[in-house]
Amino acid sequence: MGQSFMVEPGSDISGRIRMSEGDSVGDSIHGKPSVVGAFFTRIGQVYQSWLDKSTPFYAARWASTLLLTAVYMIRVYILQGWYIVTYALGIYHLNLFIAFLSPKVDPSMLDEDEGPSLPTKQNEEFRPFIRRLPEFKFWHSATKGIVIAMICTFFEAFNVPVFWPILVMYFIMLFCITMKRQIKHMVKYRYLPFTHGKRTYKGKDETGKAFAS
Repeated sequence: MGQSFMVEPGSDISGRIRMSEGDSVGDSIHGKPSVVGAFFTRIGQVYQSWLDKSTPFYAARWASTLLLTAVYMIRVYILQGWYIVTYALGIYHLNLFIAFLSPKVDPSMLDEDEGPSLPTKQNEEFRPFIRRLPEFKFWHSATKGIVIAMICTFFEAFNVPVFWPILVMYFIMLFCITMKRQIKHMVKYRYLPFTHGKRTYKGKDETGKAFAS
């Protein structure tokens, strides 16, 4: 006959049992990542790699975004719905555009004699315009917004019935008011949201005067 024995709570054997159980639980929690996690990690790495490669191709990136926008608008026109999604997409793009035109540092927060000044026509020294939203992030966010809006058109839950001419009127009014405020801000603080690079002097012409390119 087998003999049974009791393990006292404070004995060394009880401590070893608890440690072995803790090690097994820790291995299950802090073990190797799952196959699904590794798959999504790999997808994110490939996606980021393609984004890095597309950085210098300004025209191709924006052409693809415009083409995607045209496809989305045609789809909305054919389906005759999802106007509230389109309105939200327009407001989102307007906010991105305003951030693209705005300086990274608000000039109203700087004193006139302190801090870096913004590039103006009167500036003799070249100072590039630093945007609050860089061009690449502007393109990436705008493209993602269009993709998300396109996905929403496949779900009837987002097709909220609304009188679309009112949304168009609201958007035009909001666009005009926002752009008017932005232009006033540019005129007040005398900055240009676009820079074309530093002027370079190539040499002298026949008259002996230096000319710039």
